[in-house]
Amino acid sequence: MSIVAAHGVHKAYGPHVVLRSAELTIDPAQRVGMVGRNGAGKSTLGRILAGVEVADGGTVARRRGASVLYLDQVPRFDGDPSAHDAAAAGLAGWHAARRRHDAVSGELARGQGDVAALLAEQAAIAEEIERLGGWDQTHRVDAMLGHLGITRPEAPLSELSGGEQRRVALARILIARPDLAILDEPTNHLDAETVEWLEQYLVDEHQGALLLITHDRYLLDRVAERTLEVSDGEVHAYDGGYGLYLEQKAERMAHAARTEQNRQNFLRREIEWLRRQPKARTTKQKARIDRAEEAMAVQGPKAETGPSFALDIVRSGKTILETRGLSLRQGERDLVSGLDLIIAQGERIGVVGANGTGKTTLLRALLGTHPPAAGSVVVGQNTRIAYFDQLRSGLSDERSIFENVGGDQSRIELGGEVIEVRSYLERFGFDGHEQKKPVAALSGGERARVALAKMLRQSANLVIMDEPTNDLDVATLGALESMLVEYSITALIVTHDRWFLDRVATSILAFEGEGKVLRYPGNYGTFCRLRAEARERQTSAPSAAAQPGTSAAPPARGARKKAALSRQEERELDQLPDAIDRAEQAIAALDGRLADPNTYAKGGGEVAGLRAELEAAKAHAQKLTARWEELELKKLAPEVAT
Repeated sequence: MSIVAAHGVHKAYGPHVVLRSAELTIDPAQRVGMVGRNGAGKSTLGRILAGVEVADGGTVARRRGASVLYLDQVPRFDGDPSAHDAAAAGLAGWHAARRRHDAVSGELARGQGDVAALLAEQAAIAEEIERLGGWDQTHRVDAMLGHLGITRPEAPLSELSGGEQRRVALARILIARPDLAILDEPTNHLDAETVEWLEQYLVDEHQGALLLITHDRYLLDRVAERTLEVSDGEVHAYDGGYGLYLEQKAERMAHAARTEQNRQNFLRREIEWLRRQPKARTTKQKARIDRAEEAMAVQGPKAETGPSFALDIVRSGKTILETRGLSLRQGERDLVSGLDLIIAQGERIGVVGANGTGKTTLLRALLGTHPPAAGSVVVGQNTRIAYFDQLRSGLSDERSIFENVGGDQSRIELGGEVIEVRSYLERFGFDGHEQKKPVAALSGGERARVALAKMLRQSANLVIMDEPTNDLDVATLGALESMLVEYSITALIVTHDRWFLDRVATSILAFEGEGKVLRYPGNYGTFCRLRAEARERQTSAPSAAAQPGTSAAPPARGARKKAALSRQEERELDQLPDAIDRAEQAIAALDGRLADPNTYAKGGGEVAGLRAELEAAKAHAQKLTARWEELELKKLAPEVAT
């Protein structure tokens, strides 16, 4: 029996209909992802399924006795408990089961009641205790909080940041092991390593069903067995994770387009026939007219229009931005020690690291709002920076979307072109009615889109973004990725979104703790591989210090550094970025054709060939990237001749 089943669910807020006729079921132990645009009704549906909110119409049936828990984007707690006590509240069901097991065992020991019934109940409770994590739970709370990056479990929640409070709420749900966990944007405020741990935990250890409302495409691809899309008030179901969802959605849209074309052709034929016929109608003719009128009454599929972004890029000088021996401190902690960083034109550097290691502080130092402990930041004379901060703090909550972006003007100048503010905001998914909303009434994703619209009004040649992917839906993320890549925008981006970094980053700046910051060539996947190889070399290489009586051998007399690269290799390295760019553009073009419904409109005969081309293009790009990494590493770490 399904844990939860929704039929014809309807929900409106005043005149705005969010859910029109939502249908879905979630079975035991099933892992389901949910996607959709910001404001489509994903969170509303999640709250209705959990019983936190009531639908206006339709039915929601939950299996008797099933526990359903919901992780809200803004969690709530009773009072001001410590992080440990708040998370330990997730063990309430386990404590109740233990107390009941002890009571039943006591009755059996005293020979009271129906022995057979008591034995059956004892066995059922023991099975429930095992499902909830076993007989010893004393270690789970601290271990879970540690995995989620809560370093002060004894601190009251009022002393923790909003992101830390969310992680405590997530820990509480994971510890509770409900029959169904509905997690609304669970990866927000988690660093990449913690997201990877969560992903593995959900796959390997979480035994209940899952509904993941998330924009994290890697998480969806690796965890979800089924993907639901909330669109136009309805729910469409697809098998598999994010990649399969994209393929199946393209096929569904192509089928809808073919159906609509057939309907239009039928109507054209019938209208021509009606024009040729005399006014007197036979019964047969009237039946034909009825069929035509029914076809006219059918509403065709709505064309989906995604957001579209662009940046007015101004010419930069030879130097865009660089740091020389930069050191940053926070109190007694070293965040960055002696960082030499050069940002060249067209580079897109992804910044990763655990929460609290200093990523945002580095951005503030580059912007001149955090003084260095040592070293310097050199900003090019012609450098113009567009900054997107994590808190979206440049917005006025009382003013409308239109006023925040356009100010008192109805038109703005963008790249030498004068356009209406209304038209500009439509590119970000805000129609005329929505543009009147005050920012205070917006969801996190809508607020992020307003902040993006305001930032991209600027003319710039360097974009610095702090967690831009938090709260954004996948359509907006795709538009942002396309803008950064297609316009070859120079950017420095702090984000935990691995899919985003794989699509966008040309190198990764990794904060590894205790002031150590290392730069790796390539995207996030390449960074993971290179870091794993480096760690493997460190653990496998014999340590001279660990072996008594040995010391490091001095270099041989006359040792000298070899040239890192030959002239031919230097020329090859100079040409590789353009070659990789062309290869990535070819991949993007093939991806676009495979996602285009028109590709499938004639039966999809060319799909197999396009997929083969795509695989070949990806292999070519991977080969070029591997060669670039090889030459970059050789350039950075020249060999020592003996």
